[in-house]
Amino acid sequence: MRESDVEVHGTVAGGWEPVREAFARNVERLAERGAALAVYRDGRRVVDLWAGTKDVDGEEPWQRDTAQVVRSATKGVAAAAVLMLCERGLLDLDAPVGRYWPEFKAHGKEGVLVRHVLGHRAGLPVLDRPLSLAEAADPVRAAEAVAAQAPVWEPGTDHGYHALTYGWLVDELVRRVTGRGTGEWIAAEMAAPLGLDLWVGLPSSEEHRVGRAGKVEAPEPSGALRARPKRSVTAAYADPDSLTRRAFAAIDPTPDHNDPAFHATALPAANGIATADGLARFYASLVGPVDGVRLLAPDTVERARAEESAGPDRVLVVGTRFGLGYMLHGSASPLLAPGSFGHPGRGGSLGFADPESGIAFGYVTNGFRRTVTADPRAQALIRAVRECVTAS
Repeated sequence: MRESDVEVHGTVAGGWEPVREAFARNVERLAERGAALAVYRDGRRVVDLWAGTKDVDGEEPWQRDTAQVVRSATKGVAAAAVLMLCERGLLDLDAPVGRYWPEFKAHGKEGVLVRHVLGHRAGLPVLDRPLSLAEAADPVRAAEAVAAQAPVWEPGTDHGYHALTYGWLVDELVRRVTGRGTGEWIAAEMAAPLGLDLWVGLPSSEEHRVGRAGKVEAPEPSGALRARPKRSVTAAYADPDSLTRRAFAAIDPTPDHNDPAFHATALPAANGIATADGLARFYASLVGPVDGVRLLAPDTVERARAEESAGPDRVLVVGTRFGLGYMLHGSASPLLAPGSFGHPGRGGSLGFADPESGIAFGYVTNGFRRTVTADPRAQALIRAVRECVTAS
């Protein structure tokens, strides 16, 4: 397929043509099956693109309102719920989780603070007994499982990615102070005011919009050696007893991400569903007003992107940086600039904001690659956005 044969739909504002070209190259060269990209600058959408098929294994065209499971990109949305509740005085970042959730204090967790949860420092990335999907979807049973779990390191002293347990921790905090689950809070307090196509717990009326996702292999690069993960990372994912494998297996068996029952479940760590525009518009509203709505105050954004955790990650086995619920720009997760904050989803999706440039970025795909943080398709798009920002 020549680049001229790539059919890319949508629009870009003047000066943003390089992003469209990069998006087309992803389809041509990086085995993109179906995807969408939205970019906002200072609250105004400047990129709105989509291409390919709705389903990874189908022929129906992707539409502007096609939505996809964004996996861990959900975490950044859930973090905003906690930060909004802190702004409203219902949660305190420096308070023990047990202040709001007394049962949680069992097994040496009295010192776990709310900020430890958001910074992946709670010491609870695994469950000794994984949950079934039915148990994971039951907020009472999921919260009981987390409360009964002993930490695997002293809380607050180190960090490791809480791949699935993050969602149950956040959800119970939100429930304890609002009486609503995180998905309900997001729908009422974020999605509705902003008109976001973004859900944590998908209504059945929207199921028809969700594209079928699946694994895709990266094409072999021409004229270069194929990059391989470090041996330590490979070993961690291969070892069933490692924190890495156990963290990602806290729900067992692994849910089918194309199952409508999974879509309807609210898992604030892992199963948000969004359009590219929904994800980008959400991040735009964190760093400035979008149609008159701003979700977080500027000082809250500064706290959210201040470094809470950095260095070797006990779960991901690479160096990671986290703020309050957000990954920060770094070698493991390169974003637009040093001040950027956001969250990738395992397999490809990505949402982030950069306050200094006013950029908000949302990318969703139906082709899940093996990447956890820095997907080459998203990185190619980020480079093009950076080129446009620098030129403007």
